Amino acid sequence: MVRVGSLAERILLQAEALKSNKEKLLAPLNLPVAENMVMFDLEGLPPQFDELDKVYLWGTQVFGKRPGKFIAALAGFGVDGDREGWEEFLTNSESIFKEYGDIPFIHWHHYETTKIKSYIERYGDRDGIAQRVLVNCVDLLRITREALVLPEYSYSLKVVERRTGFKRTMDDYGGDWSIVQYIRAVETDDENLRAKIMTDILKYNEEDLQATWAVLQWLKKKNS
Repeated sequence: MVRVGSLAERILLQAEALKSNKEKLLAPLNLPVAENMVMFDLEGLPPQFDELDKVYLWGTQVFGKRPGKFIAALAGFGVDGDREGWEEFLTNSESIFKEYGDIPFIHWHHYETTKIKSYIERYGDRDGIAQRVLVNCVDLLRITREALVLPEYSYSLKVVERRTGFKRTMDDYGGDWSIVQYIRAVETDDENLRAKIMTDILKYNEEDLQATWAVLQWLKKKNS
């Protein structure tokens, strides 16, 4: 393993990785150990698009020894839609805890934990469910960046998943794409079009969860 003591050393290792197109493991990856894990991903509007800085999709799916179905809590389109999405997420998380106990919630970057904290302040935390999710959250991006140098200019999930061989089924996808599609769904009066748009957004989120699981399995092999 390689010890990295400075930013300059990290930049040098990054340059070497880019030149060789090979990953460099700096230390054992501090990955969670559990038979089952929740892959967790949110889709939301940044504040410049919505005065509430709204999360419109809370996506979860259990992978592992006893996998579960893709479950998404969607914000409603009415005046109480934001709260409805939050309450549904709490209900979904409570069901997961009842079935699996304290299970890791794996996410990529800190957006998920930041949003949970803001929603606790906004609407409260029924029975402490959200706080329990926070305790069990694991930022897979942080773990990856601390221990693995990739021959990539970005550590976004969309970039890293390609190194695992993960293939998506959708031609168009991404965070910005999801935001644009959701705004279309909000603004249209065509219920059929709205349903089609939301189905596409749900599929994108589901594949984000599948990609996160694929990256986690790929990282486990780096430790072996």
